[in-house]
Amino acid sequence: MFLKFNRLWKESPLKSSYDAVIIGGGLHGLAAAYFLASRHNIRDVAVIEKKFIGCGAAGRNTAIVRANQRTQENIPLYKEALDLWPILTQELDFNLMFYNCGNLNLAHSDAAMKAFRMNVATAQFHGVDSQLVDAKQCKELVPALDITDRPRYPIFGGMFHPPGGIVRHDAVVWGLARGASKLGVHIHQGTEVTGIGVKHGKVVRVDTDKGRIQTTRVLNAAGAYSAGIAFKCLGQRLPISVLTIQAMVTQPLKPLLHHVVSSGAYHAYANQTLKGEIATGAHMDPWPNYTNQSTAHYIKHQAEAIGEMLPCLRGVKFMRIWGGLADMTPDMAPIMDGHIPVAGYYMDCGWGYFGFKSSTVTGKYMAQYVATGECPEILKPFRLKRFEEHRLMGETAALVDYTANN
Repeated sequence: MFLKFNRLWKESPLKSSYDAVIIGGGLHGLAAAYFLASRHNIRDVAVIEKKFIGCGAAGRNTAIVRANQRTQENIPLYKEALDLWPILTQELDFNLMFYNCGNLNLAHSDAAMKAFRMNVATAQFHGVDSQLVDAKQCKELVPALDITDRPRYPIFGGMFHPPGGIVRHDAVVWGLARGASKLGVHIHQGTEVTGIGVKHGKVVRVDTDKGRIQTTRVLNAAGAYSAGIAFKCLGQRLPISVLTIQAMVTQPLKPLLHHVVSSGAYHAYANQTLKGEIATGAHMDPWPNYTNQSTAHYIKHQAEAIGEMLPCLRGVKFMRIWGGLADMTPDMAPIMDGHIPVAGYYMDCGWGYFGFKSSTVTGKYMAQYVATGECPEILKPFRLKRFEEHRLMGETAALVDYTANN
């Protein structure tokens, strides 16, 4: 006996023209498509994905969401993103498995505590719940932490962000795809973009390996492949490096980690999944590459880092490891811009670590940008021109623990 399953989204033939074409079937592309249809009544939209939706960074991350960034440009965006998760759960009628268990960032030096004090003040100024906690309070939040002087980097305190937490990344992909499809958006998997046609300085078409599409609006939201598409199709060079981020999960355990825990000094972050696994991620590979390969080096790194912070996990087995690609800009902030180098062309790329947690709110505002042609105020700090004007953002400092450099 065979069970018949209905797809969450429709399969449609590729049309010869669309009002808008979105390159990339990840979270940013699907969110933009959904909001174009639901907020701006632009439903004649094609999402073009070379492989299958959610195959890139959308399905290869540790699913952490938070709004305790460092800069005043970033915090409002991520705060709205956090606020959107329960709203979208209701709106899409799909369980996104949002769990705001709280995020604890550990500090391992006096300098790191001073940096966190500034982070907390900035977050609170923007209405984000963020608290500076000492080592004893860290232990109260996560009893398994070792706050003695035995670890290589002793815990001095931390920054606790109660609204942060985790969301099931696959559920977000499926929910957005289903929601967009219900509103008339066409999702074309297994379709590769081969060119973007320009006439008199304006976008006029998108070429694919399945046929040519006439359109006047194109959004490049292809994640790690966005810079390559921009260069191949428009000759545009973007200040983006593609780096691998590796993550892994342990064998299932009884509940012991009730908050997300991260450490800049150890370059490690961890949370416990609904299945009981400890999901943990590391820093990026230090060299540009386009592979999802995993390495024994990071298995060793994560085992040592997590074992020092949470000694009870020593000896626990890693069951799976994976790698995902991140498109990183020099200032670790994204590029969200339009009409460069041609009218009707928009880009949403360069997210590095932060693409998952920002996906829905970015889709909302990029949809507004594409629909109206006017850049929303919240996106203006992320224009490409900031690199030319030497107005780089200071978000990198939020990930640095000065202990690691001493």
